[in-house]
Amino acid sequence: MVELTRRAIVVGAVGFIAAPSLAVEHPVFDVRDYGAKGDGQTLDTAAIQRAVDAAAAKRGRVLIGGGRVYVTGPLTLAGGIDFHVETGATLRVSTDPGDYAGAPDGVLRGVGADGLTISGGGTIDGRSRDFMERYDAAGEWWIPKPFRPRLLVLENCADLTIRGIRLVDAPSWTIHLVGCRRALVDGIAIRNQKDVPNCDGIDPDHCQHVEIRNCHITCGDDAIVVKTTKGHERYGPSHHIHVSDCVLDTQDSGLKIGTETGQDIHDVMFERCRILGGARGLCIQLRDAGTVSNIIFRRISFTARYFSAPWWGRGEAISFTAIPRAPGGQIGAIRNVLVEDVTGRAENSIRIEAEGGGTVDHVTLDRVDVTFARWTRYPGAVFDNRPTSAVTALEPHDTPGISIRNAADVTLRDCTVRWGPNVPDTFTSAIEAVNAPGLKIERFTGTAAQPGRPARVIR
Repeated sequence: MVELTRRAIVVGAVGFIAAPSLAVEHPVFDVRDYGAKGDGQTLDTAAIQRAVDAAAAKRGRVLIGGGRVYVTGPLTLAGGIDFHVETGATLRVSTDPGDYAGAPDGVLRGVGADGLTISGGGTIDGRSRDFMERYDAAGEWWIPKPFRPRLLVLENCADLTIRGIRLVDAPSWTIHLVGCRRALVDGIAIRNQKDVPNCDGIDPDHCQHVEIRNCHITCGDDAIVVKTTKGHERYGPSHHIHVSDCVLDTQDSGLKIGTETGQDIHDVMFERCRILGGARGLCIQLRDAGTVSNIIFRRISFTARYFSAPWWGRGEAISFTAIPRAPGGQIGAIRNVLVEDVTGRAENSIRIEAEGGGTVDHVTLDRVDVTFARWTRYPGAVFDNRPTSAVTALEPHDTPGISIRNAADVTLRDCTVRWGPNVPDTFTSAIEAVNAPGLKIERFTGTAAQPGRPARVIR
C-alpha cells in the first residue's frame, strides 16, 4: 500500500484553481432595481433573472439583499458572476409546478457557467414539506408528490465556487455537480429534513478536481456522495475529489461512492470528517460497470445505526460491496482502498465483499477501531445489498465485527473490534472471512462477542 499512500498526497492537492474573487469594485446588480419585491409573496423569478442577465454582461455581483424573502422559480445562472445571497436574505423556492413548466428540475441551474460563484451568508429555502404528499408513519418518512425540484444543478461548469451559503429543506438533491471541473464548495451549511427521502447533500457526478471542505450537512439521504450516473458519460470519470473537515448527519451514508458507477471513479480522498449519525458510516457501493480505485478514508469518526426499513443501509460501520444490479449485469472492481485512523460506533459489521462477478481487492484497514452494539429498536441481523436483484436484497446474516467475502489481498493492520454491553446472540466473531485469498492480519485486537465462540473464522 505504499503506492496508494503516495497517491494520497496527489489526491490531497486536487489542483483546484479558485475563480477570481469578485471585489467591491465589480458592479453590483441589486435584484430590487430590476423589479424584485422581496415580500415573501410575489414571484420574483423574472426580476432576478433580469439582474442575472445584466450582471453576466459586466461580470458583476447579483445581490439578493438582506432582510427580505424572495420567492423564485427556476433561474439560469451565468458564468463570471457572483450570485450573492446576503446575510439575512432568504431565496424561497416556488412550490407551484406551473412555474417550472419547460424548465429543468433545478431551481438554480447553470450550464457551461465557467467562473460562477454562489456566495453569501443568506439562505436558500427549498420548502421540502410543501412538496410532500403525506407522511408514512410505518416507514417513518415522507412520501413525495410527483414533482419536486433539486436546489442547485450545475453542469459543465469550470472554476466554480460555492461558499458560505445556507441551504435548507431541499425537496430532492441539494447540490448536484454534473461534469464540473475545478470546483470548490467551502463553508456551506445544508439543513434538510432527515425524514425526507432523496435529499442528498452534495453529489459530484462525472466531476474532476473538486474540493469540498468545512461543510455542515444534515440530510435524509447520502451526505456527500461521488457518482458517475448514466446519461452524462460525455463528461468522463469522476476523479481527484477531496473532501475534508466536514460534519455530517444523515439517515443514509455519511461518506459514499456510488451506487451509480457507470464510469470509473478514482483518486478520491475523504479526511478529517465527523459523521454524527447515519445508516452507514463509510460506503462504496459499486453496482455498475465502472471501477472504483485509489480511494482514501482518513481520520474519520462515525456512528452507524439502524433506521426504519425503507432507508438504505442497515447500520454497517463500513460497507465496500461490488454487486451487479441485476443477474448477469456488468460489474466493475473496487481496488486500492485505504482506511486509516478511523474510529466508530456501529450496530452492524464492517463489510468487504464481492458477488455476481464483481471484484474487490487490495483493501487496507489501518488503525481502525470500532465498537459494535445495539441501541435502536429496529430488527437486526441483516446485510443490506440494495439496490440489486442479483442477490438477496436484504440478506439475513449474523453480525461479525469484520465480514470479508470473495475479496482478495485485504490487510487488517493494528485494527480493534470491541463489543458494547448486552450484545445480542447474533453478534459473533471479531473476524469472519470466506474466500479471502491474500488476507493479512497484523497486530489485531478483538475477541468473539459471545463466550465460547472463535474470535476468527477464516475459510
